[in-house]
Amino acid sequence: MNPEAETLELLEWPRLAEQVAAFASTAAGRSRTLALPLAPALAISRDWLAETGELLGLDGVLDGGLSFDGVVDIGPLLLRCAKGGTAAGEPLLELAQTLAAARRLRRQIDDAELRPRTTALVAQLRTLPELEQRLRFCLEEGGRVADRASPPLAGLRRQLQGVRAERRERLQELLRRYAPLLQDTVIATRSDRPVLAVKAGAAAQLPGLVHDSSASGSTVFIEPQAVVGLGNRIRELEAQERELELAVLQELSALVGEQAEPLTQLQQVLVQLDAALARARYGAWLGAVRPELDADPEAAFELRDLRHPLLLWQQRRQGGQPVVPVSLTVSPQLRVVAITGPNTGGKTVTLKSLGLAALMARAGLYVPCSGTPRLPWCALVLADIGDEQSLQQNLSTFSGHIRRIARILEALAAPVQGASLVLLDEVGAGTDPQEGSALAAALLKHLADRARLTIATTHFGELKALKYGDPRFENASVGFDAETLAPTYRLQWGIPGRSNALAIARRLGLLEPVLQQAEAQLAPLAAGDVNQVIAGLEEERQRQQEAAEEAAALLARTELLHDELLLRWEQQQQQSAELQEQRRQQLERSIRQGQNEVRRIIRRLRQGDGRAARNTAELGESARQAGQRLRQLEQQHRSAPERREHQGWMPAVGDRVRVLSLGKAAEVLAIAADGRELTVRCGPMRLTLELAGIEGLHGEKPAPPPPPRVQVSGVTAVRGQGPAVRSERNTVDVRGLRVHEAEAAVEEHLRSSNGPVWVIHGIGTGKLKRGLRQWLTTVPYVERVADADQGDGGPGCSVIYLR
Repeated sequence: MNPEAETLELLEWPRLAEQVAAFASTAAGRSRTLALPLAPALAISRDWLAETGELLGLDGVLDGGLSFDGVVDIGPLLLRCAKGGTAAGEPLLELAQTLAAARRLRRQIDDAELRPRTTALVAQLRTLPELEQRLRFCLEEGGRVADRASPPLAGLRRQLQGVRAERRERLQELLRRYAPLLQDTVIATRSDRPVLAVKAGAAAQLPGLVHDSSASGSTVFIEPQAVVGLGNRIRELEAQERELELAVLQELSALVGEQAEPLTQLQQVLVQLDAALARARYGAWLGAVRPELDADPEAAFELRDLRHPLLLWQQRRQGGQPVVPVSLTVSPQLRVVAITGPNTGGKTVTLKSLGLAALMARAGLYVPCSGTPRLPWCALVLADIGDEQSLQQNLSTFSGHIRRIARILEALAAPVQGASLVLLDEVGAGTDPQEGSALAAALLKHLADRARLTIATTHFGELKALKYGDPRFENASVGFDAETLAPTYRLQWGIPGRSNALAIARRLGLLEPVLQQAEAQLAPLAAGDVNQVIAGLEEERQRQQEAAEEAAALLARTELLHDELLLRWEQQQQQSAELQEQRRQQLERSIRQGQNEVRRIIRRLRQGDGRAARNTAELGESARQAGQRLRQLEQQHRSAPERREHQGWMPAVGDRVRVLSLGKAAEVLAIAADGRELTVRCGPMRLTLELAGIEGLHGEKPAPPPPPRVQVSGVTAVRGQGPAVRSERNTVDVRGLRVHEAEAAVEEHLRSSNGPVWVIHGIGTGKLKRGLRQWLTTVPYVERVADADQGDGGPGCSVIYLR
């Protein structure tokens, strides 16, 4: 028997293939996954893994997943049509549905950037829309040939429908005429001919053909002579109809036969996609991850938390025991790993898990591991697992093992492109322990020269010592809990294990006197035995493991405490900043409310009559002073913008800058020719500012341009491009108003101005002028106030220049 095929049976590969096939969507895909082929080369394995990954991602993002609805196995149809045969209507209609489904799948998959491998695969598809349209035109639901497929067929069917209607009318007339002779008024059918149920005694009174009689003999089923001719005509027309339908089906089958090659390729691509999707869904169900296959046959094996896929299936589908994972890390220098430990401890499961992992990666399946499993591409996976005893072939257990190992050595003699993995269970068992141990040691040394990796389970103490004489050997063991007398099923590297035969026998219920006598006989042999060394190493390893676990737990608690303290500090900082911001906003709201209240008082005073004005003069003065104090308070508590030193920065039109006098952001509208002034929009205001009056939003200071060579004197608008000449629009007359009334009028004018403002207040006692100028010193956007030129009013008029 081929050792590779034998290994697949030993590792239960067909059973795993059945589980993968359960996720296939089509019959052809299910047949492909039941075979679950192994890639003959590394490049093909990588392509299959890429297909699995791409369809796994697509299946997860599509609503309802990737659907193969409408796809059928068109292989038998293509075989018939390619040989010139005539297909039935239903398979031809299914072909049309498959073509439409293939076109839909191509649209869903096509994305060269996200899915390069499957996109290249579907790019080969020819979905033949003309053939699909022809099939759908000629065939109706259920595969019946449509009337529109052939004009002669349509005419014949109309004629056939008329003859059938005529026969039906004559039968109804006969039912009425011969009603007394009939047992039932229902038209029955015998041999596909219409008959009437006539009483046996009156059969002679109704001329016609007798087709049948009832079981009691009281009823005779007669086809009336009046419709026999019509029935014969219908038979003739039906035969002609079948001939015309056959002609249409022959035509359609010929069209399919002409496209046999692209349709065969389409079938292959759809099967390949369905198999890849089945692999993807199986991997997702297992919680498996994509393996990294190394082209170097000497590469390391890195499999963390590997779980046996068949045991996982049993756990999830049949409620089995939880699967204990094993981790294997085999460096490139290692060639042989000897696993020791008690029976029922998980040694054989470890062998099968590794073998299945190598096969799954080769077949394009994800591996049930944690992290990213890495392993070389294994061209050969050979195993000797289980009992080969055969009474028919006169083979003992030992003989069966030796014959299987001989076939393994023969397979290893041939050169292969890739790594070779050998799995041996209970090597050297079934014969004299001393001879079996010597044979096993020699075999493992031979395999160390021939195979990339050999994993062997054993109970021989001599094999445990090979590690200390050959660096290519390593020991591992399955854990055993001495307190519960039960295996832990965990793989431990670097330390050989004990068989614990007496402990297991005690757990399984062997009589205590027998066990005590065995222990008494074992005691003299135990002195200086390697098992004592192993026991000491296990105790030391246990202590080290406990210390490492305590250190890891302490580190985890420290990290949690650090994260908690950091989180609390960040929360405290955030709460402090939020509290300060809330207080500042509350103060600003209070200031604005006070200012609005002062304005309402001023408006009421302005609207009152003369007597009310005289009685409330003192109230108006108090309101003016309160407004000034509110503005001063607002200036004191306005948050200062963050200042940073940045040299060489110059704003451009459209940039966002911060106005220093207002502490607000503004947009640059224009920049003067000399670069020393710019016009900005700050909310509803349009301002003209000097370059030094702004900064960048991140604190950048503007670099002033070199001073101009020619100085031009005169009045310059410092707030926008407004006129620097007095006009009706930039002049406000406050003569006759009280100070607080004048303040409101001037403030309203200032907010809508984009240049100097002339305020006519007259000379009089000077109280109005002094009050206005005192108030203007508290307005943040006022740069200076001066008397107007003599022609504009002199001391009786003030000019307000804005920042």
